[in-house]
Amino acid sequence: MLSGLVIAICAVIILGVIGWRYGLDALLIGLAAAIIPVPVLVLAFLWLDRYEPEPARYLVFCFAWGAFVATSLALAVNTAAAYLFTEAGLPEELVAVVVAPVIEEIGKVAAPLLLLWRRRRQIAGITDGLVYCGLSATGFAMVENILYLGGIGYRAGMEEFGPATGLVNLIAIFIMRVFVSGFAHPLFTAAAGLGLGAAVRATSGAVRWLAPLAGLLTAMLLHAAWNLMAVLAGTTVGPWAFLIGYVAVMVPIFLSVVGLAIWLRAWEGQLTQRTLPDYVRAGWLSPPELAALRSLDTRYSARRWARRVAGEPGLRAMREFQYVATRLALLRDRIQRGLDATPADRARSAADEQALLAELSTLRQAYTGRDPVVPPARWDGQRYTIVFPDGQARTVPAPAEPVMPLPVPMSAAHMPGLPPAYPYHGPGAYQGPGVPQGPGTYQGPGPAAHQPPYHGPAGGPPPQR
Repeated sequence: MLSGLVIAICAVIILGVIGWRYGLDALLIGLAAAIIPVPVLVLAFLWLDRYEPEPARYLVFCFAWGAFVATSLALAVNTAAAYLFTEAGLPEELVAVVVAPVIEEIGKVAAPLLLLWRRRRQIAGITDGLVYCGLSATGFAMVENILYLGGIGYRAGMEEFGPATGLVNLIAIFIMRVFVSGFAHPLFTAAAGLGLGAAVRATSGAVRWLAPLAGLLTAMLLHAAWNLMAVLAGTTVGPWAFLIGYVAVMVPIFLSVVGLAIWLRAWEGQLTQRTLPDYVRAGWLSPPELAALRSLDTRYSARRWARRVAGEPGLRAMREFQYVATRLALLRDRIQRGLDATPADRARSAADEQALLAELSTLRQAYTGRDPVVPPARWDGQRYTIVFPDGQARTVPAPAEPVMPLPVPMSAAHMPGLPPAYPYHGPGAYQGPGVPQGPGTYQGPGPAAHQPPYHGPAGGPPPQR
């Protein structure tokens, strides 16, 4: 509530200042032009976040914070700094190089930092840091573009030579700020996002503090270098300063960050294959379910299968199942890395794991038993028990590669009185689900030890295509 009120007040302030200084027409024209590139940038960050989509309210919070709070803070500080520099006889251009990068990057990264403080587990890795910081920077760039496009571009040209000149200025600045440098603000703040993401995955206390600071400083340096190039382009050095810096420095850095983001996205997509096999061995997941999580193509095929056998409710349940399974993989990775340093953190992870397993079991019920071509069956963590057409139940070993469709287990996670698969026994005794303790034995009771009765055919995702 408080953050929403702060954002609303700042929105009124920043838009009111632009409208008062340049006029309502400049505000509206600048807003219309500034919004054009926003969907492209937002979709790029949502694409990066496909495997484990962040809650929409947090994404909107970061975007709105960058758009209104960070810009209001930057406007106030930069204006005050320009006055002080002028009074001191210093060039006003120094504000763009010395002051603006510092206050603007602090303002943009403040939203993800607040989110990390209030919702600590919401940022689970580097991808999340990139997404939240990138959206905050996108919001900031949008409002800054209103100022440049509507005020410095359209209004200045119209007052000098008329509306036609204003539109020409608007188009020229649009080309420069959107097509040439539209990636600038997201690129700067992405460095801070890398630092935040590295901090939340670090086991060292020093790294947890130093990584965000290093990321923020890098963002400030990149921003300062960019502004310095623009300042030099307007002096006797000429536009060559900007062109050389753009081609030789900024574009390679931008391409490197894009490559890193794509690699991180692929890494996150394979996280399920590295961490969830523990749950397969413990009987909480079946091999086909795990295999169907390995890529966006297999996930899409699984959703198509769920829609075919259970309609729209099945589709929604499968989509949510995939999202929850990815959250479980992130939680498992967090535990394996030893990021839970206190008993309270370990107890929280134990509770979160049980809640996620129970949710998977509930979601699975929307489409299990709906495929008429799949016989009744159950996975116990090592083998399948399948009811054949003659009515006999026989155990079948799992193949080396999951063959889909295969039966989905009717997990006992939802059964009343089932002990947790991931019990917490006090400091130092935090054990993972189904951790092998010897041939055919597992730590902690799980679905393999508490199997429910058959409930008819259970279907899994369709074959990979």
